[in-house]
Amino acid sequence: MNHFLLWVFAIGPVLLAEALLARYEVLAYSAGWRAPTTELPEGVPYARGAAPDTPPGAYLVYLDGIGKRRVRDTRDGGQLVKALLAGAPELRVLGQVQPYSPLADPLSDRPVWIWLRRHIGLLLFLHNVMQVFVAADHRYRPLYNRAVGSQIAAQLRLAGYRPDSGIPVVLLSYSGGAQVATGAVHELHTQLRAPLLLITLGGFHNGANDLTHVAQLHQLTSAYDRIERVGTWIFPQRWRLLPRSGWNRARHAGKITVHRLDPATHLGPHSYISPEGRLPDGHSYLEHTTDTVIAVIRAQLGTSTTTDHQVP
Repeated sequence: MNHFLLWVFAIGPVLLAEALLARYEVLAYSAGWRAPTTELPEGVPYARGAAPDTPPGAYLVYLDGIGKRRVRDTRDGGQLVKALLAGAPELRVLGQVQPYSPLADPLSDRPVWIWLRRHIGLLLFLHNVMQVFVAADHRYRPLYNRAVGSQIAAQLRLAGYRPDSGIPVVLLSYSGGAQVATGAVHELHTQLRAPLLLITLGGFHNGANDLTHVAQLHQLTSAYDRIERVGTWIFPQRWRLLPRSGWNRARHAGKITVHRLDPATHLGPHSYISPEGRLPDGHSYLEHTTDTVIAVIRAQLGTSTTTDHQVP
């Protein structure tokens, strides 16, 4: 009991502070106190992959999980991005978007967070977890969606995207990035009028965002993914009892396709993007996920694929 009380009194104020800080950014954005930054650090390109002087097959924006705290890729997310670049050279890939910062401000570059990262690294993850719930909160969701949707649109323009060009934009999201991806749909449609394809990988989201302007949403999931399953339990808009939620309207319209990646897990050595864990056929989980993502995109674009795995 004493240990429990110690945990409550030690962690409770931290969680409260994080909840307040997470709301600050979206309020600062909406009030016009601070403008989102669009500049990237020296040496970081606005996109990789297909050359900017010829139209790519599609622009792919990768929205990472809660480990994302800098412009450069996280360890796991970076491996997925590299695998996609190697397997689908026709794509122009953006991995620098800050899904957990409406002001596009990398968490790891803030002085106070540099100190915290060295001493209390867990807080970096708690911050991004709180941002996911702010993005899902009906009081802040419209502001958050507009802020991050505008951030993505700005980065796409800087990467060479031209509104009304007809080139598809793929939002590939992992874990909590799915909340941001589904929320960015309306703003991207408004600013770019681009054909939108969403791919969620172990997606954790509340199902409330409107998916009217999405051509198709591909849900990559696994029966062994406990974190994604928690999202389907705690958010009523994901329940079939609420047919008017954004998620269920899209499902009834036939816009959601489920792909099983069993026995992958959300985290750990057998996660969707683990290069170490092996399937019975000898392929890694990362290879299987990469092949599935590429196959989904090429099928949507109407082009052939030469990957080893068929889309489940």
